[in-house]
Amino acid sequence: MPLSLLPLFIYIPLAGFLVSLLLPRKKETAISWLAIGTIGLHILGVMGLVIYWLVLGQPTWDLKHLVLFTTPGFQIFLDLYFDKITAVFAFTGSVLCLLVTVFSRYYLHREEGFKRFFSSLLLFFTGYNFIIFSGNFETLFIGWEFLGISSFLLIAFYRDRYLPVKNGLKVISIYRLSDICLMLAMWMSHHLWHENITFFKFNIPGVVAAQLQTHQAAGIFIAVMILIAAAVKSAQFPFSSWLPRAMEGPTTSSAIFYGSLSVHIGVFLLLRTYPFWESIAGIKTAIIAVGLVTSCIAAGIARVQSTVKTQIAYASIVQIGLIFVEIALGWHVVALVHFMGNAFLRTYQLLVSPSVLSYLTHHQFYHFDPKQKKNTLPGKWSATFYVLSIKEWNLDRLLTTLLWRPFKWIGATLKFLTHGVSVAVLVAVAGAALYFFAAGSFISAAIPLILAGLGLLLILRSFAERSDARKPWLLAFAAQFFIVLAVMLNGDFAASEVILYLSGTIVSGIAGYFCLARMKAIDNDISLDHFHGYTYEKPWPAFIFLLCCLGLLGFPITPTFIGVDILFSHVGEHQWVLISFISLAFVFIELALLRIYARIFMGQHKKADHAIAFKSS
Repeated sequence: MPLSLLPLFIYIPLAGFLVSLLLPRKKETAISWLAIGTIGLHILGVMGLVIYWLVLGQPTWDLKHLVLFTTPGFQIFLDLYFDKITAVFAFTGSVLCLLVTVFSRYYLHREEGFKRFFSSLLLFFTGYNFIIFSGNFETLFIGWEFLGISSFLLIAFYRDRYLPVKNGLKVISIYRLSDICLMLAMWMSHHLWHENITFFKFNIPGVVAAQLQTHQAAGIFIAVMILIAAAVKSAQFPFSSWLPRAMEGPTTSSAIFYGSLSVHIGVFLLLRTYPFWESIAGIKTAIIAVGLVTSCIAAGIARVQSTVKTQIAYASIVQIGLIFVEIALGWHVVALVHFMGNAFLRTYQLLVSPSVLSYLTHHQFYHFDPKQKKNTLPGKWSATFYVLSIKEWNLDRLLTTLLWRPFKWIGATLKFLTHGVSVAVLVAVAGAALYFFAAGSFISAAIPLILAGLGLLLILRSFAERSDARKPWLLAFAAQFFIVLAVMLNGDFAASEVILYLSGTIVSGIAGYFCLARMKAIDNDISLDHFHGYTYEKPWPAFIFLLCCLGLLGFPITPTFIGVDILFSHVGEHQWVLISFISLAFVFIELALLRIYARIFMGQHKKADHAIAFKSS
């Protein structure tokens, strides 16, 4: 009986989120009590389930819940899982979400975005439960995507200010790296197991060891992708700089997201996949090294920062680094206790931080009084470490320089792709590819690479385009067809699978273009050189366009999400160039689309009759 109730812990918050969208935004009492009632009902269910689970002797439950799509050699389904890790994360998440929700009811009273906050909070809680109750990578990835978009919406909660919107885009760009690493882990896992492997099978003695003995390289690749995804999500070195930038949202969202729950999702991922990589000594060493280096660097940064939120953010990173070490050493009970302690402490610290600032304004040490030290080597090292900590080790600039700037430069050099002649050439290339493939030409093996490369170039151009917003939108839309065509010509990609993938893409692409055309007709200025803030006067087009962005990039609201998983499974395990092109395309398409949304509908409104917002929150 309890096994059949596991889906309720996902559907309860999902139902609460959907109902919250229907409530009028001025009904603060109804909105807040809906969130409180939803999470309260959830926590009662979790407590009852945990008690019953303890009475039964802590069994492991696995439920194959819902089959989404079936192919001749592969099946995509939702799988739910419950063990001690799920119990701890479910109880901690429910309690903290309830506390923050009750606190937010008063903290955000009469705030312009009161309804947006509680809707986003319920969306986050839905994604969180998808993750912690997941029994396979597909189910986990649904929650992973929900957490990403809810993070963006809450960081950019004060959408009339420059820095919240900018930092929201910055954080989602880092998150996208973890998304694609998890997708690549799923891709290689499909080839390693030739099935949709569940976490329950990971714990069956001998199953993982037998596969890794004959496919060691594939196992190492999956483990590395899991490590990077976990490190990004938990703000470990060198990805630590995004966490304090995420504090631009309301204090309550900072408490529940980046102090307690969302930032510990990397910890959960390592715990859940531990049976897979525990026998790979190199990965365990790498996790320990990442945790220790992060703890040392973040501890130094936390001690010299002047803002309370930044101090708490880096202090939390320090503890998460130590939890990484505990997991790699196999101390999982210690790691779970450590997680609970750190989550509750950081939530408390962030919730009281505004009061601390008001009570102790004149007692904050915003200056540094260096000690008189001799010109010795230890003194020089100490001063160097201090300066690096003040600058947060320039991690933010390092990531921008290494990860995004080269691709943005490539996109900026491809201006010719927006010309009509170039479009005709691209269509001709696609037609020629189909002809040579049908004719069985000797160059047919290179055709998928050419098409995927062209799709990537179109998306990079979309990412760098700053003129009329319709141009980057159409470039991203067209790139989808090149990616699909590349995979179609690469293997046995059935017509039903193509239709499944393009069904959500085509509808979202057309609807999004009409939204932009409507904004063009209203003001005649939809360039991406600056923020326009149209959401104040046109909230419904803004909401519809956001849904179109999510649909076009494969968010779990259209069949395209299932099609993305199928598309990756049709790329061979040795086709590294092809999978690299496709992966990069999926990284930058989300950044390009959300950038269009942010520039057109967020930021300070261009009209002078709207209030001028502060730069930061």
